[in-house]
Amino acid sequence: MPAYRVVLVSPMHDGNVGAVARAMGNFGFTELFMLDPCPLTDEAYKRAKHAGDILRNATIVTSFEEALRDCSLVVGTSGIVTEGEKHFVRIPETPRAFAEKVKDHEGRIAVVFGPEDLGLSQEQLERCDLLVHIPSHDDYPILNLSHALSIVLYEIYLTGAPIQCPRPASAEENDMLFDFFHQLLEVIDYPEFRREKTEVMFRRLMGRSIPTKWEYYTTMGVLSDAVKCISGKKPEKSRSPSAGAGDLT
Repeated sequence: MPAYRVVLVSPMHDGNVGAVARAMGNFGFTELFMLDPCPLTDEAYKRAKHAGDILRNATIVTSFEEALRDCSLVVGTSGIVTEGEKHFVRIPETPRAFAEKVKDHEGRIAVVFGPEDLGLSQEQLERCDLLVHIPSHDDYPILNLSHALSIVLYEIYLTGAPIQCPRPASAEENDMLFDFFHQLLEVIDYPEFRREKTEVMFRRLMGRSIPTKWEYYTTMGVLSDAVKCISGKKPEKSRSPSAGAGDLT
């Protein structure tokens, strides 16, 4: 994952700057550069919450070029885009497309946000290598500074985040689940002419849901107890969802 620098150009409201710092902290970004920022009062630190160090360690620069120093890629953001290939300066990427495109970039990337009222100037946009725009409703297309930054950083974060996914049930476990469902239909004397289609429906239902192991064992436990109750066998009083499949027969 490349290194990132957030650059704020002439931010007007210190509350917004504090919210920017908080969003940066939420997604693990720490490098903040500001060009001609508004004075930071206690409000900025209140809005930053536990990311106050990002504000305290922010670098204040005196020129746009100084803010971009040591960055190999400069990405501007804009709430306004112009249609047509001739207006190439304002042909944008979505945050998701941008994050995916640069995820293997080697070097530091500057993500630049302009002032809340006018955004980046045409000259500043021309200095950028890429433009990112967040699609929004035509009636109110301009997002708050910290909200826009949150969306962009979230998409960047997703490209490198170690997302934990629950373990799905295996094919063998699913087959056991379908067998218990088959047994249930038998013990309740479900109409023979409807059983095949109902079993197919259940298989499709479980296929769409892709049950996790926890969900699988819980469902297996319910079906197992139902079969035992109906067939006159006494079910176990308690069962851990993490029990092995053999414990449910």
